[in-house]
Amino acid sequence: MLDVLIIGGGVSGVSCALLLGSAYSKPFASDKKIALIAHQKASSLQDALFNNAYGIEAGKLGSELLTESLKHLSTTYPHIEQIQNEKVLKIEGKIGNFSITTNKNVYQTKVVVIGIGAGNPFTIEGLEEFVIPHKKANPEKNRIQLKNHDHLVKDGVYVCGTLAGWRSQLSIAAGSGAAVATDILTLWNGGVHVQVHNSIKKY
Repeated sequence: MLDVLIIGGGVSGVSCALLLGSAYSKPFASDKKIALIAHQKASSLQDALFNNAYGIEAGKLGSELLTESLKHLSTTYPHIEQIQNEKVLKIEGKIGNFSITTNKNVYQTKVVVIGIGAGNPFTIEGLEEFVIPHKKANPEKNRIQLKNHDHLVKDGVYVCGTLAGWRSQLSIAAGSGAAVATDILTLWNGGVHVQVHNSIKKY
């Protein structure tokens, strides 16, 4: 049984995983089992070029970021399991006991984070009732989002990035994933709000 399964290896999903991973020294997070399904084939980063994203060198390719971000995650926070070459087909269950079916396996998790793109149609069975037209995309683009309140779709299911209804900007997607991570950490901490910072003063 996983504590969190993150679906999506793009900006928002990996951002969420990085922040959750960075909290491993906190007593409420030290024993948590976290996994990321690093499916990237449909990521909009595949063709992206960045000149306007904070902290990223001008001319950076999105395809490079996809590879480098997963390497960053595995090197810095190796306790987070990365699941490669699997695509999620179905989500069933409720908070504390979700069953996630991929094209190869079935995973059990207490909490789910969905960080895939906003392309139509939505291909994960089990959440159809939450699919609505994207509120911040031009109608002709035919984008969708999952209906949510502050990233929460329903108890135990979070959505981040463009699928949460945010515009398609790297900085926005990264912040959305990080916001979900802090919400999950706050949940683990008994409702006491959590931020995770590293500081050179601590080294």
